[in-house]
Amino acid sequence: MSLSPLAADGTAPATPLPAIPSVDRVLNLPSVRALTETYGRAVTTAAVRQWLAELRERLAGNLALPADAFAEIKLAEVLEQRLAAARQPHLRQVLNLTGTVLHTNLGRARLPDEAVAAVVMAASQACNLEYDLASGVRGDRDDLIEPLLREITGAEAATVVNNNAAAVFLALNSLGLRKQVIVSRGELVEIGGAFRVPDIMARAGCRLKEVGTTNRTHLKDFAEAIDARTALLLKVHTSNYAIQGFTAAVEEAALAQLAHNHNLPFMVDLGSGTLVNLRDFGLPQEPTPMDSLVAGADLVTFSGDKLLGGPQAGILVGRCDLIARIKKNPLKRALRVDKMTLAALEAVLQLYRDPDRLAARLPTLRLLTRAVADIERTAQTLLPAMGAALAGVAQVEVRACHSQIGSGSLPIDRLPSFCLALMPVVRGKGEGTALKKIEHAFRNLPVPVIGRVSEGAFCMDLRCLEQADMLQSQLGSLRF
Repeated sequence: MSLSPLAADGTAPATPLPAIPSVDRVLNLPSVRALTETYGRAVTTAAVRQWLAELRERLAGNLALPADAFAEIKLAEVLEQRLAAARQPHLRQVLNLTGTVLHTNLGRARLPDEAVAAVVMAASQACNLEYDLASGVRGDRDDLIEPLLREITGAEAATVVNNNAAAVFLALNSLGLRKQVIVSRGELVEIGGAFRVPDIMARAGCRLKEVGTTNRTHLKDFAEAIDARTALLLKVHTSNYAIQGFTAAVEEAALAQLAHNHNLPFMVDLGSGTLVNLRDFGLPQEPTPMDSLVAGADLVTFSGDKLLGGPQAGILVGRCDLIARIKKNPLKRALRVDKMTLAALEAVLQLYRDPDRLAARLPTLRLLTRAVADIERTAQTLLPAMGAALAGVAQVEVRACHSQIGSGSLPIDRLPSFCLALMPVVRGKGEGTALKKIEHAFRNLPVPVIGRVSEGAFCMDLRCLEQADMLQSQLGSLRF
């Protein structure tokens, strides 16, 4: 069926006029009526209007229309493509083959099955978010996770906000408003998104007092800076960079003792915190909240979605009186987490109560500790299919490489891994363009594959690929 333009008297003209059919006429086509059943009348009508408007613009610009522009099959095809694209969610699954396990741009930590189930329950059912089932009265949402955090960290009290930046901001605003906070100059960090410790301190209403030098800070620097305006001493873990060489930093225990001698609280911002000794799993050491608390810290903040392996959250643990002051701050409500975050966090924290099985059940730890031999086997298994799919486009080889933890954790440490390296057959002047085409083709697969370009090749680090069949099954959809 074709929608030939009609003459003014309703008869078909001898020479077809460059006219556009009405919206209603298109909507009444059988194939388009079928689209309204699938996608809904409102969005289908909008798509028809948009397509017809584009045809009018082409006519107004004296541009020729496609020969089959008014054929029913063509109209239905165009509309189907547009409606399907509009329905595609913006937040989609991807395969993280970048070699960065906790990739900020790709969602950081993957939740364990237990946390996913807890989120589904909280999202789909009524739940006791702020209701005490034992007493039958209103409860505190922090009560859902505080007992677990106290048990695991040994802290007196705990509370949770939406990320660690918020945790630092809320703590400083609650404890140091209009007062002085002392911190080492070498710890004035900036993390992704231009988050800077000095800026957060200023927004929190604190006055920054930086001491020491970039590479060396001593206890006497802190001692000499303390005066009547001092609210607290702050130590920031430089989790996303390392200063090496001629350096000096003050140990937490010494800072805690100094603070307590002056009746001041000592706060530690760990950034990407972990709740286990990573050396027990063959990984580089990272400080834990428990380490800081044992050293004498009165308040410790850390993230929930980095090394901890949970949802995005900022966790504060420490002294009861300090946590109480923080919870009374009106800003706490603005920064609090929702029921789904609490459900996921509780489920993840429950896994930490069984450390013997943690590496198998927590995706972050499982991927970080994945055996190199297993990664190489996956690469060798995929090599033939990948080579066939890239024939004439790129040479494919299995290459040893190194993964990184990511999200500001252990920045100079690398984990041995294996990748599939795709080297364009075009070398020299056109090599860069060829690499971009390969990267684009993988990024436009049904489940996008995100790798990295390194040493003249598009590399797919397989550390985070636990479902090799998902990658292999869509190789036939590659378009270069």
